[in-house]
Order: sequence, then C-alpha cells, then structure tokens
Amino acid sequence: MSDHKELSKSYDFSDVEEKWLQTWEEQHCFEAEMRDGTPSFSIVIPPPNVTGVLHVGHALNNTLQDILTRYHRMCGANTLWLPGTDHAGIATQNVVERQLSEEGMSRHDLGREKFVERVWEWRTDKGGTIINQLKKLGCSCDWSRERFTMDEGLSRAVREVFVRLYKEGLIYKGDYIVNWCPRCLTALADDEVDHEETRGKLYHLRYPFADGSGHVVVATTRPETMLGDTGVAVHPDDERYAHLKGVGIDLPLTGRTIPVVFDPHVQKDFGTGALKVTPSHDRDDYEIGRRHNLELCKVMDDHGVMNEKAGIYQGLDRYECRTKIVEDLDAQGFLERIEDYDHALGQCYRCRTVVEPTTSLQWFVKVKPLADASVEAVRSERIKIYPKTWYNTFYSWMDNIRDWCISRQIWWGHRIPAWTCITCGELIVENTDPEFCPACTSTELVQETDVLDTWFSSALWPFSTMGWPENTKELQTFYPTSILVTSFDILFFWVARMMMMGIHFMDEVPFHDVYLHALVRDKHGKKMSKSTGNVIDPLEVMGSYGTDAVRFTLTAFAAQGREIKLDEDRIEGYRFFINKIWNAARFALMHLGDCGDEVRKAVDKPAELPLVHQWILSRTAKTVDEVRTGLDEYHFNVVASANYQFIWHEFCDWYLEWIKADLYSDDETVKEQARGVLLVVLETILKLIHPVIPFVTEEIWSVLPGERRVLMREPYPERQEEWLDDTAEQQMELLMGVITGIRNIRAEADVHPSHKIDAYLANVDGDTAALIGSFSPAISDLTRLNGLTITDSSDTPDDAATYIFNDIEIFVPLKGLVDVDSELAKLGKDRSKVEASLKQVDTKLGNDKFLANAPEAVVAKEKGKKEELEARLTRIEEAEQRLHKIRA
Repeated sequence: MSDHKELSKSYDFSDVEEKWLQTWEEQHCFEAEMRDGTPSFSIVIPPPNVTGVLHVGHALNNTLQDILTRYHRMCGANTLWLPGTDHAGIATQNVVERQLSEEGMSRHDLGREKFVERVWEWRTDKGGTIINQLKKLGCSCDWSRERFTMDEGLSRAVREVFVRLYKEGLIYKGDYIVNWCPRCLTALADDEVDHEETRGKLYHLRYPFADGSGHVVVATTRPETMLGDTGVAVHPDDERYAHLKGVGIDLPLTGRTIPVVFDPHVQKDFGTGALKVTPSHDRDDYEIGRRHNLELCKVMDDHGVMNEKAGIYQGLDRYECRTKIVEDLDAQGFLERIEDYDHALGQCYRCRTVVEPTTSLQWFVKVKPLADASVEAVRSERIKIYPKTWYNTFYSWMDNIRDWCISRQIWWGHRIPAWTCITCGELIVENTDPEFCPACTSTELVQETDVLDTWFSSALWPFSTMGWPENTKELQTFYPTSILVTSFDILFFWVARMMMMGIHFMDEVPFHDVYLHALVRDKHGKKMSKSTGNVIDPLEVMGSYGTDAVRFTLTAFAAQGREIKLDEDRIEGYRFFINKIWNAARFALMHLGDCGDEVRKAVDKPAELPLVHQWILSRTAKTVDEVRTGLDEYHFNVVASANYQFIWHEFCDWYLEWIKADLYSDDETVKEQARGVLLVVLETILKLIHPVIPFVTEEIWSVLPGERRVLMREPYPERQEEWLDDTAEQQMELLMGVITGIRNIRAEADVHPSHKIDAYLANVDGDTAALIGSFSPAISDLTRLNGLTITDSSDTPDDAATYIFNDIEIFVPLKGLVDVDSELAKLGKDRSKVEASLKQVDTKLGNDKFLANAPEAVVAKEKGKKEELEARLTRIEEAEQRLHKIRA
C-alpha cells in the first residue's frame, strides 16, 4: 500500500478477528506446501471428539500448536498442521441415543443400519461445531486436509492394520477379564476407567472349613461377588493355614465347597492372610484362577443384574443383592464386622457408572512386542518427551502393560472385519468382505457385531491421515511428524499407542518430540467443573477480552511441569497488554507516515547511532534470541514473558518516551534516525510475537508504511549480531536507574507532576559523571527537573529525600514542595486502617481452629494478605520518616 493509513483510536478485536480469519482463508495462507529441498515441520492435531465444544483445555492445546506452526511457517519450512475430528464411539452413540429416547425410541427400534445412518446425519449436522470454534481461536491448520476417523481413507487404513496384526498373531479373540460398563453395555480399556477415591464399606466374612474345624475371615468391598467365589487363596509359607491342604471351604449361602489354593502372590501379613478368589469378577483373582485352574463362575449379566448362577438372588440389581447378601450373612452368623473403607472406585469415563470387572469374549491386541519397540525408541531418544519428569512414568506403565481390549459392544464405529462360518466355525479376517468360507466354501457367514475401540483408529492418526497405506507425497514430506502437543492425561490412551502403531507399520517413529502440558485448573488449583461453577469458557472470555488476550494468557501460564491455575483477572490484564501494543503502534504511525524503505538504512551502521538506538537494537537482538530459544525448547511461558518484558517495559515505557524529542526534532538527520530504528524495531516486534497474538499483529502490520503481504508469510526474525552492544546496554541501564530513582522520589512524596524539582547525585565516578552529564537534558526532560547537579555527598541538602541506585546516591530537596502536616495526617489515617486490617488477619492466623479447618487456598490467601499489609505498613513508616526529616 502507498496511501497512509491509521489505526482506530481503540482496538475493536471482534472486527479485526473476523477480517483476518476471512483474509487468511481467501489467500490460502494455511495450506501446506511440499517444496523439494526444504526442511519440513508437521504436526497432527489431537482430534477432538466430534461431539465436543471448545473448552479451555482445547484452547490451551491448540494455542500451543498454532504458535509452533506459525513460527516454523515463518521460518520457511514446509509446514503442515493437519486437523480432524474423532468419531468418539461411545460418546457419539450416547448423544444420538438420547435424541432417540426423547422421541420415544431406542436404537433397537431402528436397527443397526438405520441407527448408524442416523449417527452420520447427526455428524453432518452438528459435527463441525468444534472445528468452527478452533478456527475462531485462530488455528492455522490446513483446513483443506481435514480428516475424520471414520472417513473412507482412514477406514481403509484401520481395516488394513487390523488384518495385518491378526495375521501376524498380534490380534486374538478370547475370554478375559475386562472392565464392563453396565450402562453403556460395552467393555472398556483400563485407561477408559476413571478411579475416584470413595468412602465405602469393607465387609469381613467368616468362611467355615469343610471339615468343621473352624473358619477363616476374608474381606471384600463387594460382598455380592462372593456368590462367584471358586477358591480361597493363602500364601504357601503361612503356617496358620498349612493344615488346609486338601481341606475345602464351605461357601456361605451357596451350598458349594470350594478349594484352598496356595499362591505366593498373596500377602500373608495383610489382614488375615486369606483372600477370597472370584475369577470372573476381579482382575487379580482372574490371574490366580488361571494359575490354579479354578472354575469361572460369572454371577451377573451385562446389565449388572444377578443371573441364574446367583441362585435365590437372581434378578436382583448388584446393589440390591449386596444389601440382601449382607442381611443373610449376618442372620446366619457369617458376618464378622463392617468398617468404613476409602478406596478408588472405577467408573466409566463417559457415563460415570461404576464398572464391573467381568469375564467376556473380546478381541485383544498383544501389545508387549509393540510396547518394547516403543520403549526402545524413547530410550534411544528417537522420541523425546517434554517435560523430562514424564519419562519414569512412561517406562513404568509400558513395562507393566497388559493386552489391549479393542472390541466394543456398540454400533457406531469401525465394525471388526471378521466373519464366522456358520457351517464349520472358521474365523475369516480379510481386507475385503468374503463371499464364501475358504475352509468349506459355505456362503453362510456372519460378521462380528462388535466395533473397534475409538483409540484404535486414533492410534493410526499420524500416518493414516497422510494417505497410508499408499506411499504418498505427504508421507514422504511430513512423516515422521515433528512434535505432538497433548495433555498428559492421554499419554497412555493415545500417545503410547501411536508410538506402537507408527513404529510397527511405518518402521519409523510417528513424531520426534512429545510435549505434555498440564490440565487447566481454576485460580485456586481446583479442577474446573460445571457443578462447582468455576468453569472458564474460552468462547466467553474470547468474546469479552479478545482472542489474542486469551491466547497470550494461556501461553504465559504454559510452563513445563507446572500446574496451570487460570485466573480471568489475568486475561483482563493481558488485554491491557494488547491495547498497549495497539497504542504504541498508533504513536509510531503518527511519526512514520509514508516513510520509505530508505529510513531503514539507519540500522545498517548501529555504532554510528545515538546511544538510545544502539540500546534498543541490542535489546531487540537479545529478545529475538530468547524468544527463538523458548520456541525451540518448548518453554512457552518464556516466549510470553520475554515478549511482554521487552515490549511493555523497554520498547513502550523507555524507548518511545526517550525518542519523542527526536521525532519532533527540527534536525532531519536526528528525526530520520529515530523513524528508521522505530520502524525496524516495531516490525521485528510484530513478527516476533505474531505466533502468539496473530490478530492484532496482522492488523498493525497491514497499516505500516510500504507495500506489504500478510504478516504470517513474513520471515521470522533472526538475531542480528551487528546489533549486539553490551556497552550501550550498560550505559542505558545506568541512565534508566537514575531516572527511575528520581521518579520514585517524586511519586512517593506525591510531588505534583507540574512542579519542577532539583536533583543531586553523589558518589559518582568520573566516567559515569561524564555519561550522565552528556544526557542531563534528557534526564531533566523525563523527570521534570530544574537542574541536575553532581556533587560530593557532604554537599547534599538536609531536606532531601534519598534513593540509591547501585552506588549512586540520588537526593531531591522537598522543602516547599510538600505540605508536611497534611501528608502526615493522610499517612496517619492510612496507618490506622492498615494496622486494623493487620490485626484482623493476625487474629485469624493465630486461631488453630481456622488453620485446621479452612481450605488450604483460604489460609494461603490470608497469609498473602498479611505479607501485603506488612509491606504497606513498612512503606508508610518510611514515608513518615522522610517527612519528619524534611520538617526538621
């Protein structure tokens, strides 16, 4: 552009955001390029559930990904951020089933085929919600490549993987103990079960010896499962039970006799040392049962209702049965005692129903060989995990991994490509639907009704989304991906499984780096929940403060290994930062006008520039270095703090204030130097912080002088070695320290801004005195001085307030500038208020009952208040001392 443009007086983020979202899309700014000979950067989005709406965790996760994507795109790499959504089997099916329930129907009324059609209709109608919300957040994904875990290409990849693993002997079907949800009527993988500390009961039961010689006491939290007991286990070295070899146990209420087995896994020092064994309803018991060939006795159906093997309790819900069993045990003398007991209760991650461990015929992946290859990749640093604190957790989980149950008893999902021949029982697993049985040629084939676990298709995401099993240009260019950014809580749900599948099928890791961020909690560190009322809705705060302010806040909080405590006040505070940048740009534009490229020549020879320009260029170079290092090492909070410190405190507070006189100067050389450095530094700032706050930076960039393409296509700043100047930085720090000292004295003494004052400096060496003397006019202008005198400390006035910077003593005479009596009266009132408040806080903190019962966050708040009040009281006392000195 050549016409001079201006920025509006205030930043209207809603108009700006809408404008640039449209511009970026129209100019295809986010689309990946695959240029030969160019380094590549790629990242696949953790696919949000198609049922989802944007929550603050999504906002954090995708802001961090977008920062990295924009950064590497500006660095010139072939850059792909691949978006998509997950079909979310159980969650999506539940949503549609609720719709049907409101219509008075169930999925069974529709039948499988019609129900699946109904879910696809829902996905078409509602499934794009979160994608549109991610776009509003400013996510620069290549939206032309959006994928869905059940689209045609990914479905083909899923089938190919299943068939290959089956034929390699890594997928099998068998009876096994699984986590069963009686509400969703499906098996759940271990990592789909949430464990919540719950106050329950521990029931101690008497099991009589079959020979009538006594009894053993066993304990359980689920007495209804005793109906499925098929043994009692004790340690082989436990002499208390040595006489029970060959002697059975009469199982109460059942009329059955069960064996005693001797197993070294039993802890003989825990409780009575005897363990009831229910192989069909407890994972550990299942393993004991396998070792000792104990019978499987399943006493509940899929709905959690007691079945025919429960005898007289058949038809009772599991909890009704528990009540009745306890009553009957007590009545017949088999109940020893009941005690309160805190334990971790497993719940379905979707519907929160308490899961029931049970034996079931399921499909499994034999994961140990796959896990071993993944562990080797991490140990050899082909995959690096950030922060490093997660390595031990990863190794521990992978070393103790169990086979992965991949079948789900629902209709929405990838149906397992397995058929059973009705005639001969042959199991057929193929890439194409079979027309006849290869064993007996019968055409009576029945397909497996189960679908695959949602995480199965997600595990293929890094390569299936790029066209595998074909060897596409995308795979050649962008696989392995550069980094995976995700929340730590799905390290095992998803991250580890992507490692397994990527290494196995691509013979290469799926990503080089894994960055695990924390969960976002409220400002007190509590989990956000609707019931607590502490949820921060990112869409709401984006609407109130602007998307850039939200993005910057999340970036500022994203320190490796640190819990994120989000406070809406901080978002509001960073909105002021966005406005600060806007206002600084408006000031710059007033003076830049339509200046041409020739003004940039000012920075070509920084050593010939005045000190203030040398300083800002040096600080710019170092900030560029600090920000780039933060981005390269995933220290996002450093990226935010380095930008904030430099832009607000150095560029705005100091540089712009300092160069005002130059910008208004009649000396054209002085003016052009200031304009040139100002333009170059402002451009560098906009490029540097653009990945974090893309909207406001793009808008400001578009109105700067000269012809301009969109900012996001500009090269990212690199450190300019020729700008570095430690001497200039040291000299400016000294001058700024003197100015700050004089300003602090003015502020603390409440000297009116219109009053000019005198200042004296003592203990100043010769070189420093020369430097200060040469900048005396600038110091006087920035601090409203009549004069600045360098003197011996013995010559300083008695009525002066003092400030010490390094070894320099700063004195400002205040007699006649301050109404001492009036100021002392005001300070006296302030002192009384602070002392009263401090007394209240001390009373609270001295109350043992308060300390014992109040929430930790409340106690911490009171302690913080005490520190703040004490600091205020100290400042009041210091001000009183200064005033008394003036009056004397």
